[in-house]
Amino acid sequence: MPMHEFSDQVRARLFTLLKENAFFRERIILSSGKESDYYLDARRVTLSSPGAYLGARVILDVIGDQIPDAIGGPTLGADPLLGAIGVLCHQAGIPLKTFIIRKAPKAHGKRQQIEGPPLKAGSRVILIDDVATTGKALVETIDILAREKITPLKAVCLVDRGEGAREALAAKGCELVAVYDIAEFFKKD
Repeated sequence: MPMHEFSDQVRARLFTLLKENAFFRERIILSSGKESDYYLDARRVTLSSPGAYLGARVILDVIGDQIPDAIGGPTLGADPLLGAIGVLCHQAGIPLKTFIIRKAPKAHGKRQQIEGPPLKAGSRVILIDDVATTGKALVETIDILAREKITPLKAVCLVDRGEGAREALAAKGCELVAVYDIAEFFKKD
């Protein structure tokens, strides 16, 4: 996707927002049940207008010229990024579908677990998420898509906590590309 002219600047601005507004050095229990000495609450940034814009831009920069049929990911980490990606792609004249994977199929209506414009078997998709720890949500997303005969080209996250996500996705045949490694957040300025 031809939107990478400001990638270094965009990456630096997003990192500053994440470090100043979403990175906390405190004891916390993660969704995996594991205890951690720090937490990265990326939605404090991705749900702000500058954070959504910068997050979408940096993800599109990572994707580069590899135009998939759709970009999507697990709710809730992917949601604000997908909205911003959809807007940027529309503004650039790039016809791109986005989709969200629910934690469980909807209990009413069409009872869907994959929300968004319909995806066909064989669709080429890229997965996104804000933060990857163990990779559980992305692995579940891969499994849900596999039932529809859809295999992701790769997965992109803003931050990899380095706690097994890369290996879990590799075991599913999916590369994980991270914009930032968690070690960057511990460096002194």
